[in-house]
Amino acid sequence: MSIEFTTLPNGLRVITDTVKAVDSVAVGVWADVGTRHEDMKDNGVAHMVEHMMFKGTPSRNAAQIAEQIEDAGGQVNAYTSRELTAYHVHLLKDDLPLALGILSDILQHSTMPEDEVERERDVILQEIGMATDTPDDIIFDNYQEVAYPGQALGAPILGKAEIVGNMRRDTLMNYVKRFYTPGRLVISAAGNVNHGDLLRQVERMFDHLPEDTEQTAEPARYGNGGDHRTEKALEQSHIVLGFEGISRHDDAYYTAAALSTILGGGMSSRLFQEIREKRGLVYSISSFHSSYQDSGQFAIYAGTGPEKLPLLIPVVCEEIMRICHKAVTAQELARAKAQMKANLLMGRESMMTRANQQAKQLIHFHHVFDVKDRLEKIESVTPADVRDLACRIFTSRPTLAALGPLSRLEDYDTIAARLAA
Repeated sequence: MSIEFTTLPNGLRVITDTVKAVDSVAVGVWADVGTRHEDMKDNGVAHMVEHMMFKGTPSRNAAQIAEQIEDAGGQVNAYTSRELTAYHVHLLKDDLPLALGILSDILQHSTMPEDEVERERDVILQEIGMATDTPDDIIFDNYQEVAYPGQALGAPILGKAEIVGNMRRDTLMNYVKRFYTPGRLVISAAGNVNHGDLLRQVERMFDHLPEDTEQTAEPARYGNGGDHRTEKALEQSHIVLGFEGISRHDDAYYTAAALSTILGGGMSSRLFQEIREKRGLVYSISSFHSSYQDSGQFAIYAGTGPEKLPLLIPVVCEEIMRICHKAVTAQELARAKAQMKANLLMGRESMMTRANQQAKQLIHFHHVFDVKDRLEKIESVTPADVRDLACRIFTSRPTLAALGPLSRLEDYDTIAARLAA
């Protein structure tokens, strides 16, 4: 078996997925912390910490951190999500000690100098401004805020400008001390890597992590429907129509993925065929299902000319009701399963994807990622399962976010009534 997993005495988890046929290794540190773990008054701290980790340690300045990886031909990056933060490097196998040295340095010894905090604050404010100026980005933040009102899970990952603009260095440092602890971290590597060698290096290098403390996120509370509309002079109207979904621990998790694929997962999906191909009402339409530890959401996104809104919304509602009340065909489900399996297996050709999969699997499910098990769960989904889950999801009150010219968009109660018919 290529996958090996060890939990060190301090609780730090180390996992490797060995692929001898490649010359590279992807390695990173995944932290079980994200936007939903923030205090609302500190919204954006998770993302700002991610930025500041690269701004210097006692032994490396910001330029040296980037240069040392790129001098070796490697790539370094990071991301913040609502439940995770990750720092990862992809480079040639012989340079793995370099990657671990830099990751251990920034995770344990980042100094976050005041001048760098001020400089990076301006960068993040520009990033927030850029997202605000991108309608098909900001619409999802608006939707999230309505779906999870008054809680960190509904707050924007980048943070609110007025909060980030006043974020203090001690807030960032205290956040690291609270959440970047051994029990919340996973070190994952995939590629041409030896588990024993990696383990010995990790034990030697990751020896200055703060002590674990009891930290829990606020339980998710999906709102009972809602409406967020922003009138703006744009060429297109952007719509997200969503419903309460399921958590990643629900038995119907893979059924939800199949439902999303059939309804709006590609060019052969029902929404794309009916709304774009047959009627020409949109350029872009898709569906997605996002699962969290204790909640989830199922939503449809569409971007269209404002003159198409009176035709678009009724057809979207009809397609939602049709998949709820009429079972999907065997051909539709077989196509969805083929797409899901192909995405899973083709993704495994990327070492970074493999490292990411293993880390997230350990954090979310506390066991090793098993491709065979996942394929079997995909294959076990039946047409009746899809219909039953559709009825379960689409009977909840809808959540709507809209941005752009909206004078021709039906009011919320009319849309809700269509879906309740």
